[in-house]
Amino acid sequence: MTALTIKGLEITRGFQRVLRGANLDVNPGEIVALMGTSGAGKTTVLRAIAALQPFTSGSITLGGMELHHGAIPPQSRLTELRAKVGMVFQEHALFEHLTVIDNVTLAPIHVRRWTRDRAIGAANQWLESLGVAERSSAFPRQLSGGQAQRVSIARSLVLDPQLLLMDEPTSALDPSRRIALARTLRTLTDGGRALLISTHDAEFARACADRIVTLADGLISAA
Repeated sequence: MTALTIKGLEITRGFQRVLRGANLDVNPGEIVALMGTSGAGKTTVLRAIAALQPFTSGSITLGGMELHHGAIPPQSRLTELRAKVGMVFQEHALFEHLTVIDNVTLAPIHVRRWTRDRAIGAANQWLESLGVAERSSAFPRQLSGGQAQRVSIARSLVLDPQLLLMDEPTSALDPSRRIALARTLRTLTDGGRALLISTHDAEFARACADRIVTLADGLISAA
């Protein structure tokens, strides 16, 4: 079974066909880089997978769960999806009024109903593994771009999703930190976790991905 299967994905925005029958498979334990020019629709693909963007035709299957075209399902029907898929946004989207540890434990405590001790334990493990444990009491405005990116990754991984989506993860990083992030991402596939990463950074894609695909003219093809 694939971690992700996209078949015939079409998305229309106004009179523009952003995607016109895109297909993609991502296997468990695989890192796939989705490359394309700015505006090609890379972020749109990730948002559709995460059920944040409706699509007009096609299907998306994640670990046995299938999304169909039409309106986005209500949140009450997306609990299984949220457990399977994590997303790291280009702008890390951390809550500015919360500390690092409170950002990372927010979903486990308030959505999954974990005890605070369990959530903090899991959060600290990820913060430690990503090299930002010492910043657990800091607020987002006190973090560097690289630190904020790692905290955002920890927040997405704390619920142990089997598919991690990342949107332009190197946009706020200098060249040396981009390669360091690539090495970190290689460690996240343990246990069969798959990663789909949208990027325009060819060097980063080559450093981290098992496979590179390209989105152009609304279709996905091998790079």
